[in-house]
Amino acid sequence: MADTVQYRLERMVDELDDLERRGIFSRREIAEIVKQRRKFEYRLKRPSPLKEDYLAYIDYEIHLDSLRRLRKRSVTHNARRKKNSVSDYAGVTRIVEIYRLATTRFKGDIGLWLRYLEFCRERRNGRMKKVLAQLIRLHPTVPGVWIYAAAWQFDHNLNVSAARALMHNGLRMCPNSEELWIEYLRMELTYLNKLKARKLVLEGDAGQAAEEENNAAANLGKEGGEEEFLSIESDKRVDLFREQGVSVLRTVYGGAIEALPASLELRKQLLEILEGTDLAHSEELREEILRDMRRDFSNDPHYWDWLARHEMAGSDLRSSQLHKAVQAYEESLQVLPSPEMFSLYAEFLMDVITPKSGENEQSELHDRSGGYISQLLKVYEKAEEMGCLTSDLACEYVSFYLQLGRLDEAKKLAQKLCSGELSSAANLWVLRASLEIRCLTKNVPGPSNADLFSMFELLKSVLTRSAVSEAEGLWLMALKFFAGEKQYFDKLVDMSFISVAKDGGSDKGFSLPSAVVNFVLHKDGLQRARELYNRFLTLPRPGLAFFKHCIELESNFASVAHKDCLINARKLYESALGTYEQDVSLWQDYHAMEIKLGTSETANDVYSRARKTLKNSAAFVPSTNFS
Repeated sequence: MADTVQYRLERMVDELDDLERRGIFSRREIAEIVKQRRKFEYRLKRPSPLKEDYLAYIDYEIHLDSLRRLRKRSVTHNARRKKNSVSDYAGVTRIVEIYRLATTRFKGDIGLWLRYLEFCRERRNGRMKKVLAQLIRLHPTVPGVWIYAAAWQFDHNLNVSAARALMHNGLRMCPNSEELWIEYLRMELTYLNKLKARKLVLEGDAGQAAEEENNAAANLGKEGGEEEFLSIESDKRVDLFREQGVSVLRTVYGGAIEALPASLELRKQLLEILEGTDLAHSEELREEILRDMRRDFSNDPHYWDWLARHEMAGSDLRSSQLHKAVQAYEESLQVLPSPEMFSLYAEFLMDVITPKSGENEQSELHDRSGGYISQLLKVYEKAEEMGCLTSDLACEYVSFYLQLGRLDEAKKLAQKLCSGELSSAANLWVLRASLEIRCLTKNVPGPSNADLFSMFELLKSVLTRSAVSEAEGLWLMALKFFAGEKQYFDKLVDMSFISVAKDGGSDKGFSLPSAVVNFVLHKDGLQRARELYNRFLTLPRPGLAFFKHCIELESNFASVAHKDCLINARKLYESALGTYEQDVSLWQDYHAMEIKLGTSETANDVYSRARKTLKNSAAFVPSTNFS
């Protein structure tokens, strides 16, 4: 390995001598360059070099060559311009060689190949075509490769025939690529637009020359007739290009739907291109595409959703297009009465009804909706009648009444839905319980004992049937509601033990035990909270989030001279590490606490244990914030 590295460094002698002789780099700088290159060369000669090793070497050489060119301009500015020498091209040659080695080792890395191609394109070193051929040979089934190659031929090499041939080959290799079909169409239309613009410029120049030659005849009244004739001829030629454009689009459209008959997204993009281009008979082709889409995708809810929203493109609430969009949704419910279709329809109407930013008043909501509030309620009712009301859609139904400020109606609807076919929907029960609590909190002077009992029974029914993750908000609402009612609060705490034992605690995010301990801490003090969290910790899976919460609780009290709290925090860390010994953040927090509240001996002990225990010990970054 050392001999190979030394050989490669010796081949750089002529280049380095030239750099020193021309005064671009000093001898000391050249020694540093050799040192850096030796380091990179050894990294590349390892048994398994990483891609990052190659990229780091390339970045170094690119920056070095940029500095060389900058200094060369400064040197030649004060001296006579000299011919290029070995140092002028050695840097680019070396970078190309490193890229060649990298792509040989990492043949499947498309990003690396594209970076190589971009370098060749920017430096114009004549290797672009060769590298593209290698990439296409290795990755003929990657659409982006064909698109990149065709774009280079079309935009930079100005070779339309080669670009078209590449696109045709790409479509043969990747007939199911939507992106390739779309880019091929864009290329052909762009080429036609260029031809049309060039033709108009040439005709304009010819017309100007003819006008100068016949200036005398124009004064006799013939000018108007000649101008009209030239205008008609020009329009005919423009129409010819528009005819060719629609012919190209029709041809590509036929091939695309034959290759991808089930792709709705492809049809949408083709239609978008058609509508954004000035082509002859475009309306006929548009109607044909829309008919084909209706024929092929009438059983797809997303087609109907797109069709309705397509009618709305560029319109506002006062437009007739909105009425057409609603008609499209109504037709979709006749053809495809499915839960997803009702959900998409309701989502559309909500977008129409919901106020934009700055329009938060309910009066504005009613004023701007133009009767579509009642339309949305009819959609929900129809979904319920046809058995298409899912639990999510039912929650949206109830929530919409809340948005309208009709709390009592929302409560009655939730009760009705929970007693019907959706009686097992946990999210609907959670919503119903939250509504009941909101209604009771509105009572003045407060809920009666009967109200409290019925509310607790409802919450008990909902919370015991729902997973903790589904009823986070309801748990917090219930704890807050019964915080002043010891009898019911203690029962809620007991219910929380059952739920955590059944579902386990969370390692991150919402933690029910943490919420309960917080309420008890503010209500009954530290000792009662400590008793409670110790009970939670005896459960099989209390969760890492709960461990960290308890540790934070004890650490906060330890920082205000509660010595027993530091002991408890250490016990909690040890207990947590018994289950989560590979959690780097836990070790880092432990070490940080010892630095802040403990001694240097305890901090060093935690550090050494972490380094021995963690498999990824390099990820452990110890805290150095001594206080």
